Amino acid sequence: MVTATDRSVVAFTLSGGNAHDGPEGELLIEELHRLPEQVYLIMDRAYEGDKMRAKAMEKGFVPVVPPKKNRKEPWDYDKERYKQRNEIERYFLRLKRFRKIFTRYDKLDVVFSGFICFAMVCDALLSVNSL
Repeated sequence: MVTATDRSVVAFTLSGGNAHDGPEGELLIEELHRLPEQVYLIMDRAYEGDKMRAKAMEKGFVPVVPPKKNRKEPWDYDKERYKQRNEIERYFLRLKRFRKIFTRYDKLDVVFSGFICFAMVCDALLSVNSL
């Protein structure tokens, strides 16, 4: 999932439970269109590979991802900006309040994706009502 804030999703895709998220993340980055100003792309360590970071930079984003602990040549990253990643994690937790998403009873991806979209709409409506 790619989000702009803790309340707005830009794109998402489903992957198999036994598959790595990296290939799906690469596909999502290819779909993104960069804005003229500098945009940071805060990523989980699962996406810290050289290929993923190069693809993000190629699209004009500034990748913010910590290197894995066992990396031979680690790089510097913006630790303060990386702390904003918890906003996305909180967004996932809000979506998982819906039992149908948390447990994933649906067999078809299209049905499950539809309920994810429904949960996103409900979350957006709840945030508007709380203002």
